[in-house]
Amino acid sequence: MKLARAIHFDESDTRVFASPARTGEWCIAGGFEFSDWTEGDLTGKARQAFANGWLGLETFGRVTFVAVTAVEPAEIEALADLLAGHFVTYYGAPSAEAARPVAREELAQMAELCEDHAPNTLLTVSRELTSAGVREQYRAIEPGEADLGQFAIHGSLDEPHGH
Repeated sequence: MKLARAIHFDESDTRVFASPARTGEWCIAGGFEFSDWTEGDLTGKARQAFANGWLGLETFGRVTFVAVTAVEPAEIEALADLLAGHFVTYYGAPSAEAARPVAREELAQMAELCEDHAPNTLLTVSRELTSAGVREQYRAIEPGEADLGQFAIHGSLDEPHGH
């Protein structure tokens, strides 16, 4: 199974997002954050998060680029727990147990997006507000299209995750 991790090529995310994701953290699209947004919400750094930000699952910050990589089933469960907790804290879910199926669905959607891409493929997201709601589009930059070896920074399983 594959998911994607936050990747940075420079410091720009620290300037364009109010809360940038940490390099190497697992990410999902996180478009649910914008489900009830209107044009009035789309200003400054919030606009940038809406337009091009993936959602990190540890910091809940945003990142412009993610890189596809393999993920272990046990990690998926831990990520589902983190996201379910986020839904309780920030979105009023009644309990982590009630939120876990929704969290798993968000992770499944991200896994499906990553499934057909080779490891180290970069993904970008772009969103726009339409009369029907938020429209998300994804773009893949295959590893051969850019020399990413010198830039790629991946987390390791040995890193403390702050749980």
